Amino acid sequence: MGIAKEKGETSILMHEDLFNRSIEPFLTNKEKLYTPLLDRDPNNLNAHLKVGFDDVIAEPSSTHSFDGVWICSHAGFELVKYVFYRLLTTILAVPLAFVGGIVFGVFSCMHIWVVMPLVRSFMMALASLQVIWASVTDLFLAPFFHSTGRCLSSITVKAAHN
Repeated sequence: MGIAKEKGETSILMHEDLFNRSIEPFLTNKEKLYTPLLDRDPNNLNAHLKVGFDDVIAEPSSTHSFDGVWICSHAGFELVKYVFYRLLTTILAVPLAFVGGIVFGVFSCMHIWVVMPLVRSFMMALASLQVIWASVTDLFLAPFFHSTGRCLSSITVKAAHN
């Protein structure tokens, strides 16, 4: 009962068409468990948050740090940004979504059932006042401002330098 030692050569042959170059695991169509998500920001509400390392840290050509420092700081920036975003969204996303749902639900309800009926009521009641106001402005204010404009249009200003 000894241990058999064998020397062999192993190779993997794969067709180029079957080689999956993405980071998704290679599964057949029947076994595909992961479907890519749709765009979570289709209206580009947060386009200003698409920030990378090069958008924040930049070294001009005259001053460069060591390549290792630059690579490590780039990797550290991306890793910390990724970890903290995931951590904070894990902790805060559900409670803030709940609060946001309550706030927007209350605002929607108030707008639909309070604000718009009041606005419509005022617009119905004030329709006659709108006609009266339009005739008052046409009768008094329009001629006043028209004549004031004609009087002031004849004034000329000349600048003299001493």
